[in-house]
Amino acid sequence: MAMTTTFDTLHFVKKLKEAGFPEEQAEALSEAFKEAQGEADFATKKDIEVMGSKLEAKISETESKLVRWVVGAGFLQTALIAALILKLVK
Repeated sequence: MAMTTTFDTLHFVKKLKEAGFPEEQAEALSEAFKEAQGEADFATKKDIEVMGSKLEAKISETESKLVRWVVGAGFLQTALIAALILKLVK
């Protein structure tokens, strides 16, 4: 979603001229910056909220997978230790 922003080209040109830029160069830079800014895609608050909820869902899914792996590894480790102890006792 594109978001419209304001850009004061006159103020920008004045600042560049104060810094020593020739007027023609200052105006060209101002136009180039304005065009580049118009092509930029800014995230809106709604975009961020949607992505945040998707990220939370993905984190929750990953967390549940991780818990399953840890519990499974714990059972496997317990079974291996029990088997080794039984083999040593015999």
